[in-house]
Amino acid sequence: MTEFFQSYLGAGFGYVVAHLILILLIALPVMAVMALSTYFDRKIWAMMQLRRGPNVVGPFGVLQPFADGIKLFLKETIIPTGANKGVFLIAPMISFVLALVAWAVIPFSAEWVLADINVGLLFLFAVSSMGVYGIIMSGWASNSKYPFLGGLRSAAQMVSYEVSIGFVIVCVVLYASSFNLNDIIESQRGNVFGFVNGNVFNPLLFPMFVIFVISALAETNRPPFDLPEAEAELVAGYQVEYSSMAFALFFLGEYMNILLMCMLTAVLFLGGWLPPAEWAPLYHVPGLVWIFLKACFVFFIFAWVKATVPRYRYDQLMRLGWKVFLPLSLFWVVLVSGWLVFTGHFSGTAG
Repeated sequence: MTEFFQSYLGAGFGYVVAHLILILLIALPVMAVMALSTYFDRKIWAMMQLRRGPNVVGPFGVLQPFADGIKLFLKETIIPTGANKGVFLIAPMISFVLALVAWAVIPFSAEWVLADINVGLLFLFAVSSMGVYGIIMSGWASNSKYPFLGGLRSAAQMVSYEVSIGFVIVCVVLYASSFNLNDIIESQRGNVFGFVNGNVFNPLLFPMFVIFVISALAETNRPPFDLPEAEAELVAGYQVEYSSMAFALFFLGEYMNILLMCMLTAVLFLGGWLPPAEWAPLYHVPGLVWIFLKACFVFFIFAWVKATVPRYRYDQLMRLGWKVFLPLSLFWVVLVSGWLVFTGHFSGTAG
């Protein structure tokens, strides 16, 4: 695509136009899937709790997310009198933009990735780490106790579980010998018995898969770790003073981060756009379909947990992050690196 536009529009302008089109081809479907994910989220909860879920707006209630979006768009944006107006309005923009920027390095197939950079995993880790700023700013700028407490809770929670996620990522990087997401996917080809694709089937990496999924729940403030938004204690946490499109930006950012974690789990542990096994007929299915189905499977786990697991207390949340996941993931880094050195995994990558 880049070469096509460069030949007709000139080198510089054609390059810009081609990448703008690629950005739209990724951003617009991601936002559309995000809207539909709220529908399927509610349907899964309803199914598990013997309810109907959305079933009035549109066939089977499928237009309910779009009705919610129109409702938020038409509402009035109210800014509290004592709030810091500039920071109050910038905070949801930061959360939304960072959630969207992270999708730039996600490989939807072997060829379809906006930025196939060598440090794609580090880029994702850096962007997700910055997401906490929007939440802290919103809690502080609201000039209210409940948002401030919710912002502090979220900051402590995200920092705590990012440490465990970092060590899990180190284990995967050691196996792949690369921070490039496409290289990590390729390293999972025939990873088990020379036939099955995916790190999740590797006995040495399966515990890291479990830790990563649970830490992703905490990182995205999903139940049972939704303590920054605990309605019984903080009304709605850091976003309690927000309405209309300002609230919608937080909502969009939250669900895009959830989908991003689902996609990242598929990339790191489920083989990404690779088929589940090295069997020729499976390669007739496009890689985009495989990674989409794997991300949907992880999203189902997220919704399943929300519908069935009660909320943790905050001391339990911190204990799990610092006293269980941190030492376990750190020990696993030593174990994995020792095993790879023992088996000569690094002998061909030296230098």
